[in-house]
Amino acid sequence: MNTRPAFIQPKPQAPGSALEHLPGLPGKGPRGSVRPSARSKLRALSLILVHLLALVHIAHWKRSGESLTPMEPSEAMQTFELGYVNAGFLLLVISIAVTMVVGRFFCGWACHVVAYQDLCAWILKRLGLAPRPVRSRVLLWIPLLTAGYMFLWPSLERALRGGTFPKLQAHLMTDDLWATFPGPWITALTFLVDGALIVWLLGAKGFCTYGCPYGALFSLAGRRAPIGIRVTSACEGCGHCTATCTSNVQVAQEVARFGQVVDPGCMRCMDCVSVCPKEALYLGRGPRAKAGKVFAAPATAQARSDFSWPEEAALAACFLASLYAWRGLYQKVPLLLAIGLAVICAVVGVALVRMLRRADFQFQHWKLKQNSKLTARGYQALVLALGLFVGTAHSGAVQYKAREGERYLVKAGALPAGIERTTAIHRSLEALERARSLGWLPVAKLEHQLGSIRADLGELAAARAHLERAIEIDPSMRVPRVVLADVHKRMGNDAQAVAILEELLVLDPSNEPALRRLGRAPRPPAKTEH
Repeated sequence: MNTRPAFIQPKPQAPGSALEHLPGLPGKGPRGSVRPSARSKLRALSLILVHLLALVHIAHWKRSGESLTPMEPSEAMQTFELGYVNAGFLLLVISIAVTMVVGRFFCGWACHVVAYQDLCAWILKRLGLAPRPVRSRVLLWIPLLTAGYMFLWPSLERALRGGTFPKLQAHLMTDDLWATFPGPWITALTFLVDGALIVWLLGAKGFCTYGCPYGALFSLAGRRAPIGIRVTSACEGCGHCTATCTSNVQVAQEVARFGQVVDPGCMRCMDCVSVCPKEALYLGRGPRAKAGKVFAAPATAQARSDFSWPEEAALAACFLASLYAWRGLYQKVPLLLAIGLAVICAVVGVALVRMLRRADFQFQHWKLKQNSKLTARGYQALVLALGLFVGTAHSGAVQYKAREGERYLVKAGALPAGIERTTAIHRSLEALERARSLGWLPVAKLEHQLGSIRADLGELAAARAHLERAIEIDPSMRVPRVVLADVHKRMGNDAQAVAILEELLVLDPSNEPALRRLGRAPRPPAKTEH
């Protein structure tokens, strides 16, 4: 019978923190040298295979013009919003079901974002800059709240409006595989921020810990998984398992206290099993310990918190402000990239305050301040941090003005003709123009809104310029084409108006506003006989 002997006591083997001068952190390393994991190459091969399959998927779509919908858990949002049962939703359901039995294997062995983070951590380690974890109690809630926003909020909002859940329908094939993904530059930036920069700053798998909504779902599903990492009586508490874990799990402490790993962050990478010099760890079945107890253990609680509660409050405030600034900026920044940037802003902000207040300060492997003087690295970090916050503040100002203008525009649309409506329109115009002048990149939605307001005010030439600019920025937009056709008609350019509507019907043959304006209103659908 494999049990933990009574004489084994918890032996904290925390790898240390990225932030210096933190009270109560153990900081002790493992006893003896840690051998390389034999499972790391096999897991790397698995992650490479995932990318090869993705390339095959893209090649099939390019060749045939149609393929399976994206195998991405984010696609499940369409299921909850529109009722589309796609490949991403099925992947998410199957992954959660498997996780409930064996734990978070999907994250460790099949997630492309984990692959980028592990690659970055491996490169940094080879350079002698192995990233250390930054631990926050408040930021740990971000993945779960994000998952709720993505997968629960659409249904809750619909219910609050009195609506019903859409009828489920199969949507397994698509002719536009890339429709829900950002462009190549934003994709590359997302991988850089969420897969590399966040690892250097926050430790291995930093985005998994503080940003990934799917990881939050898998963590919940795997809490009671009967199959997990367990320990035999051969364990001597050497700490090799903790030292090799790239998921920042305190393996040695947990198996000593509970006889198994209970941290839901464990991704079943199996590195701890592979490096154990006594072969005391194994993946097996057994009763599941209560994971909540590990968070109450004094040493573990300290190891999981690098910040005081006032600092945690500052982290939360800085995160929310930064998320407001980055989310949807210029209609380009997607949610997960915005979350990664906001987490970085929060941690860098608190670290910057510490650096300015303390005589000595180190972040990761950079000695930033010594004897009350900034080092060369410290000056570099200060410049980079200030650049980050200036950019965030500028983005926040652009976002505030754009959203203010949109609020007044919506308000004007709900008011009858009169002074109040005119005032709302002019305030909307002023705010949107300010957002446009502040912005560094053109925004199709902003140009469309300005064009619509100018048209409403009778400024037809200016309206035409804005609407043409919106279409130039985003040729797939439909509504600006309809408004532009109306503007041309009001200017007496009937032929041009018809040409614009005909172009729209090429893009969208069933576009009702265009059909009505051309006198080709679609017939009502034929009644089905029962």
